[in-house]
Amino acid sequence: MIITWQGHSCFKIQDKLSTDGITVVTDPFDKKIGLKAPSFEANIVTISHDHYDHNNVGALRGAPYVIKTAGEFDVKGVAIYGVESKHGGEKEKNTVNVMYRYEIDNISIAHLGDLGEALSDKQLELLAGVDILLIPVGGKYTLDAKKAVEVVSQIEPRIVIPMHYKVDGLEIDIDGVDKFIREIGIKPIEEEKLKISKKDLPAEDMQVVILSL
Repeated sequence: MIITWQGHSCFKIQDKLSTDGITVVTDPFDKKIGLKAPSFEANIVTISHDHYDHNNVGALRGAPYVIKTAGEFDVKGVAIYGVESKHGGEKEKNTVNVMYRYEIDNISIAHLGDLGEALSDKQLELLAGVDILLIPVGGKYTLDAKKAVEVVSQIEPRIVIPMHYKVDGLEIDIDGVDKFIREIGIKPIEEEKLKISKKDLPAEDMQVVILSL
């Protein structure tokens, strides 16, 4: 599997075990956020909520299967499960945010969208113990650094990849990733992209991976 960060909450996840080479994309954004919108071909797209910085399916090429709701899905051999949660931020507290769990290349991945609070027991039934966690850390509209670490402790993944934080060019006022790194207290591994198989997952200590743009 190859995971590439496109910025904000958007990831390109490429399946390398199937003969078809499936590409899953999470939360594609509009260029209005100040970053270059993703414009590659996708087979499956998941949308956590209907905001312009998370729902720009039209920027992608191909005719991807789009998932916008909670539920269970099996698309092109990829199992995807969605569970509802609350969006972060006072103004958005009534917005439904869908968190997704993906089973790809025998690896489980969770994408938390714009989650704004600790997880309930029901949510943990789906998300606890995933191999790779994609978690927002920038605060204001999502979990901040401290709350993100609390959620990491709830889920106990093997690898944590932070997202939805301030980077050069982003025109959304949120915190950078440094606060999260200080709060979690784990020296991060910096990668251009994460290439990983089931056997490569850390057996004991959790890893934090920072992906570059």
